[in-house]
Amino acid sequence: MADQKGWLVSSGSASEFVQDICDSLPVSGVGGSSRPQWLAESGQMDGDNGKALLVGVPKLCPKWTKAVKAAASGSYERWFGDGTYVVSSKMPSAEELSEGEGLPILPGTYRAQGRMEDCYWERTSKGGDILDNSFATSAQSITVTIAPSDGQFTSERCAVWKPVK
Repeated sequence: MADQKGWLVSSGSASEFVQDICDSLPVSGVGGSSRPQWLAESGQMDGDNGKALLVGVPKLCPKWTKAVKAAASGSYERWFGDGTYVVSSKMPSAEELSEGEGLPILPGTYRAQGRMEDCYWERTSKGGDILDNSFATSAQSITVTIAPSDGQFTSERCAVWKPVK
Protein backbone atom coordinates (compact mmCIF):
# COMPACT_ATOMS: atom_id res chain seq x y z
CA MET A 1 0.00 0.00 0.00
CA ALA A 2 2.88 2.39 0.84
CA ASP A 3 4.30 1.88 -2.66
CA GLN A 4 0.90 2.46 -4.27
CA LYS A 5 0.39 5.70 -2.34
CA GLY A 6 3.98 6.84 -2.87
CA TRP A 7 4.74 7.10 0.85
CA LEU A 8 8.36 7.66 1.73
CA VAL A 9 9.42 6.45 5.17
CA SER A 10 12.56 7.50 6.99
CA SER A 11 14.50 4.26 6.44
CA GLY A 12 14.21 1.20 4.20
CA SER A 13 10.88 -0.06 2.96
CA ALA A 14 7.63 0.73 4.74
CA SER A 15 7.33 -2.83 6.03
CA GLU A 16 10.92 -2.74 7.36
CA PHE A 17 10.20 0.60 9.06
CA VAL A 18 6.99 -0.71 10.65
CA GLN A 19 8.72 -3.92 11.80
CA ASP A 20 11.53 -1.86 13.35
CA ILE A 21 8.95 0.17 15.31
CA CYS A 22 7.16 -3.05 16.35
CA ASP A 23 10.48 -4.34 17.70
CA SER A 24 11.27 -1.02 19.43
CA LEU A 25 7.92 -0.44 21.19
CA PRO A 26 8.37 -3.04 23.97
CA VAL A 27 11.39 -1.13 25.35
CA SER A 28 10.48 2.42 24.25
CA GLY A 29 8.92 3.38 27.60
CA VAL A 30 12.08 2.59 29.55
CA GLY A 31 13.51 6.11 29.15
CA GLY A 32 10.61 7.84 30.87
CA SER A 33 8.07 8.21 28.06
CA SER A 34 4.81 6.40 27.46
CA ARG A 35 4.85 4.46 24.20
CA PRO A 36 2.56 6.89 22.32
CA GLN A 37 4.62 9.77 23.72
CA TRP A 38 7.83 8.15 22.43
CA LEU A 39 6.29 7.64 18.98
CA ALA A 40 5.00 11.21 18.74
CA GLU A 41 7.88 13.09 20.31
CA SER A 42 10.66 11.16 18.57
CA GLY A 43 9.23 12.04 15.15
CA GLN A 44 8.18 8.46 14.32
CA MET A 45 4.66 9.68 13.45
CA ASP A 46 5.77 12.53 11.18
CA GLY A 47 4.58 12.58 7.57
CA ASP A 48 4.48 9.29 5.70
CA ASN A 49 6.01 7.47 8.68
CA GLY A 50 2.76 7.96 10.59
CA LYS A 51 0.64 6.83 7.67
CA ALA A 52 2.73 3.67 7.33
CA LEU A 53 2.47 2.96 11.05
CA LEU A 54 -1.31 3.47 11.16
CA VAL A 55 -1.72 0.95 8.33
CA GLY A 56 1.13 -1.45 9.12
CA VAL A 57 1.09 -1.85 12.90
CA PRO A 58 -2.39 -3.46 13.04
CA LYS A 59 -1.11 -6.08 10.58
CA LEU A 60 2.46 -6.68 11.86
CA CYS A 61 2.07 -6.10 15.61
CA PRO A 62 -1.61 -5.56 16.46
CA LYS A 63 -1.02 -5.27 20.21
CA TRP A 64 0.56 -1.83 19.59
CA THR A 65 -2.34 -0.48 17.49
CA LYS A 66 -3.78 1.49 20.42
CA ALA A 67 -0.41 3.17 21.10
CA VAL A 68 -0.03 4.20 17.44
CA LYS A 69 -3.58 5.58 17.28
CA ALA A 70 -3.03 7.52 20.51
CA ALA A 71 0.23 8.98 19.16
CA ALA A 72 -1.50 9.99 15.93
CA SER A 73 -4.34 11.69 17.82
CA GLY A 74 -2.08 13.49 20.29
CA SER A 75 -4.25 12.23 23.13
CA TYR A 76 -1.98 10.12 25.32
CA GLU A 77 -0.48 9.96 28.78
CA ARG A 78 2.78 11.83 29.17
CA TRP A 79 5.37 10.37 31.52
CA PHE A 80 8.45 12.12 32.86
CA GLY A 81 11.88 10.96 33.97
CA ASP A 82 14.73 12.91 35.53
CA GLY A 83 15.08 16.50 34.38
CA THR A 84 13.70 19.99 34.76
CA TYR A 85 10.31 20.70 33.21
CA VAL A 86 8.53 23.99 32.56
CA VAL A 87 4.97 23.91 33.90
CA SER A 88 2.58 24.71 31.05
CA SER A 89 -1.13 24.25 30.50
CA LYS A 90 -0.49 23.24 26.87
CA MET A 91 2.00 20.91 25.29
CA PRO A 92 4.25 22.60 22.72
CA SER A 93 4.53 21.26 19.20
CA ALA A 94 7.53 19.18 18.11
CA GLU A 95 8.81 22.31 16.32
CA GLU A 96 8.67 24.39 19.52
CA LEU A 97 10.52 21.64 21.40
CA SER A 98 13.25 21.51 18.77
CA GLU A 99 13.63 25.30 19.06
CA GLY A 100 14.59 24.90 22.73
CA GLU A 101 11.36 25.94 24.41
CA GLY A 102 12.14 23.56 27.31
CA LEU A 103 10.61 20.29 28.36
CA PRO A 104 6.97 20.88 29.34
CA ILE A 105 4.90 19.26 32.09
CA LEU A 106 1.16 19.76 32.52
CA PRO A 107 -0.18 20.74 35.94
CA GLY A 108 -1.66 17.79 37.82
CA THR A 109 -0.89 15.00 40.26
CA TYR A 110 1.94 12.60 39.41
CA ARG A 111 3.26 9.46 41.09
CA ALA A 112 6.67 7.83 40.85
CA GLN A 113 6.67 4.16 41.85
CA GLY A 114 9.38 1.58 42.22
CA ARG A 115 12.52 1.28 44.27
CA MET A 116 14.01 4.76 44.59
CA GLU A 117 17.16 5.75 46.44
CA ASP A 118 18.27 9.35 46.94
CA CYS A 119 15.28 10.68 44.98
CA TYR A 120 15.05 14.48 44.99
CA TRP A 121 12.23 16.54 43.52
CA GLU A 122 11.25 20.20 43.73
CA ARG A 123 8.54 22.55 42.57
CA THR A 124 9.61 26.13 41.95
CA SER A 125 7.82 29.40 41.24
CA LYS A 126 8.17 31.18 37.92
CA GLY A 127 10.81 33.31 39.69
CA GLY A 128 12.79 30.25 40.79
CA ASP A 129 11.85 30.17 44.48
CA ILE A 130 11.38 26.65 45.91
CA LEU A 131 7.69 26.10 46.69
CA ASP A 132 8.01 22.49 47.83
CA ASN A 133 10.66 19.81 47.69
CA SER A 134 11.69 16.50 49.20
CA PHE A 135 14.65 14.16 49.39
CA ALA A 136 13.87 10.48 49.93
CA THR A 137 16.81 8.25 50.83
CA SER A 138 14.62 5.21 50.15
CA ALA A 139 11.05 5.13 48.82
CA GLN A 140 8.66 2.93 46.88
CA SER A 141 6.02 5.54 45.97
CA ILE A 142 6.03 9.35 45.91
CA THR A 143 3.11 11.55 44.86
CA VAL A 144 3.44 15.24 43.90
CA THR A 145 0.81 17.74 42.78
CA ILE A 146 2.08 20.37 40.34
CA ALA A 147 -0.02 23.53 40.42
CA PRO A 148 -0.85 25.60 37.31
CA SER A 149 0.90 28.55 38.99
CA ASP A 150 4.20 26.62 39.40
CA GLY A 151 7.12 27.61 37.18
CA GLN A 152 9.16 24.40 37.01
CA PHE A 153 9.35 20.85 38.31
CA THR A 154 12.71 19.12 38.78
CA SER A 155 13.32 15.44 39.46
CA GLU A 156 16.63 13.66 40.10
CA ARG A 157 17.16 9.92 40.65
CA CYS A 158 13.43 9.21 40.96
CA ALA A 159 11.36 6.65 39.08
CA VAL A 160 9.23 7.67 36.10
CA TRP A 161 6.47 10.14 37.01
CA LYS A 162 3.06 9.10 35.67
CA PRO A 163 -0.24 10.99 35.97
CA VAL A 164 -2.51 9.82 38.78
CA LYS A 165 -5.95 8.98 37.42
